[in-house]
Amino acid sequence: MKEKIISKASELFLKLGFKSVTMDDIAGEMCISKKTIYKYFCNKEILIEESTAMIHKAIHQSIDTIVAENRNAIEENFQIRKMFKEMFKAGDTSPVYQLKKHYPEIYEKVMSREINECNAVFKQNIQNGIQKGLYRKDIAVDTYVDFYYTLIFSINGNTSSEKEANKLEMQALEYHTRAMATLAGIIELEKQLQKYNS
Repeated sequence: MKEKIISKASELFLKLGFKSVTMDDIAGEMCISKKTIYKYFCNKEILIEESTAMIHKAIHQSIDTIVAENRNAIEENFQIRKMFKEMFKAGDTSPVYQLKKHYPEIYEKVMSREINECNAVFKQNIQNGIQKGLYRKDIAVDTYVDFYYTLIFSINGNTSSEKEANKLEMQALEYHTRAMATLAGIIELEKQLQKYNS
């Protein structure tokens, strides 16, 4: 039952935002009493912590699956972007923005967890891109990882509209890729942009 509550809460938090969803909403959606929820979670903050851990796990399982498909580095980034768009498409309000604004301590925990995992993915992507000739060889990899990470998390933490955040993240990905790309990389980028926008 605990897993089912976390799963339903995660779905509602992503769709409606962390602040908007109440314990009553979750109980109503599951056709259970609020008392049942409080049996497992003494307050909403604990449920949010458990939910963000579940969402984090789901995101990184999806990223691992995409990385395992051995696509070229630029296509891989577009697939990851597409996965995020699908996962967060439901709501008007950005869940990350709401989390930062209303639950800053949980937001900090989530971000420190994300930094480590995302940095590893970004770094591996850049190294693969250099190896395959899509990114320039003279890139200061760690610096570019920091640049991209800072851009993406700044967009998420400061943009209240999920639709706007999605648009800005896409522009950040294009900006990031153009900054690193070789001529072959630019050709691949244009191909991915066309596919993404069609």
